Amino acid sequence: MIIDVVMPKMGESITEGTILEWHKKVGEVIALDEILLEIGTDKVDSEIPSPSAGTLVEIIGEQNQVMDVGTVIARIETDTDAANPVELAPVEDEPALEVTEEVESTVSTPKPSKTEIQISEKKFFTPVVNKIAGENNIGFEELMTVTGSGKGGRVTKLDILNYLKTRTGSPKVPIESGILKPSFTDNEARVEMDHMRKLIADHMRASIDLSAHVHVMTEVDMTGIVNYVSLEGDAFYDKEGFKLTYTPFIIQACVKALSSFPDMNASLDGSTIVYHKNINIGMAVAVDKGLMVPVLDNCEELNFLGLCRKVKDIAARTRHKQLKPEELQGSTFTISNFGVFNVTMGTPIINQPNVGIIGVGVVKKRPIVIETDEGDTIGIKSMMILSLGFDHRLVDGAGGSQFIEIVRKNIESMNLENLF
Repeated sequence: MIIDVVMPKMGESITEGTILEWHKKVGEVIALDEILLEIGTDKVDSEIPSPSAGTLVEIIGEQNQVMDVGTVIARIETDTDAANPVELAPVEDEPALEVTEEVESTVSTPKPSKTEIQISEKKFFTPVVNKIAGENNIGFEELMTVTGSGKGGRVTKLDILNYLKTRTGSPKVPIESGILKPSFTDNEARVEMDHMRKLIADHMRASIDLSAHVHVMTEVDMTGIVNYVSLEGDAFYDKEGFKLTYTPFIIQACVKALSSFPDMNASLDGSTIVYHKNINIGMAVAVDKGLMVPVLDNCEELNFLGLCRKVKDIAARTRHKQLKPEELQGSTFTISNFGVFNVTMGTPIINQPNVGIIGVGVVKKRPIVIETDEGDTIGIKSMMILSLGFDHRLVDGAGGSQFIEIVRKNIESMNLENLF
């Protein structure tokens, strides 16, 4: 039978979507849950799986065409009794399944992805192993080389964690690899912006037009945190299965500062100041085609470990296009970490409707004058430059300076012995 595939509703406020790319052509066979197309909205781009197995017999929505939610965009011929029409559902992240060796064989696991099915044809990998492999960019061929200590040579969680400790030659993508190499005709090349870049351009220009941007910077001594991560990083990884980074420390320092500085956790609605009870941190994440800012909700309620887990989860799902549209809304303050690209300092644009954004530079060892009771001396410290962009319509220079000073003090005086 022929089933209609319609434009899915990607969120409560989403009424239309743009067809970015079809992954199948008319006449090609498609499996259930195999990626059929990519759809973009003003919030998020998502890979959409096929609702049924069959043959793609008609494509109605062309690439770059904007179509209303519920509109038929394609038709699939199938022998199943699937309902007509069928609405595609956006990809959602499945919960991590942590199982012990004793009960692993009896637990009902989530439906495997296409990649997991391919792996399972030769060797069985548990969902937790597949999850760790995906988070660390371990491909199919490399995963097959991991020696397993479980029954029948099965790879356990401990096996893959131990493998990661001794892993060499991990693929690192150079910055240049993500840069478009234009094809020139005569003296210039003209390339149409993709959907995400158009949205970024519109949002950034609108923010500059709306907010009165001011930036202040300060130096932060990260030596204590750097030493802590160096000492406790392996133990944290063994327990949690992912690396301890500097980002949660900075977020926690910002959350503490925002709790005592309500103007920076506010927004403007015309001439009305809107103060937000909850602290929802927008975290800028670089993706293949640009930048996305998923939101960590209610950060004031999270302890440090909960913050670490939430940062790791949302960053991974952002890069794997598994975010829901609502996870990109509702931020009250934003953090942009360009230090991961070895950048010393920056002046980020405010993420509307926030009135403040912290820019995090790279942590580097530098010679620093150290003041002591016995006199001044020179020592080596791990230093970082923190920048704060704020909306001068609401926050003046004194307020912005006070806020970034509070963040600095929170970072440098953090009680590292009682984090967990």
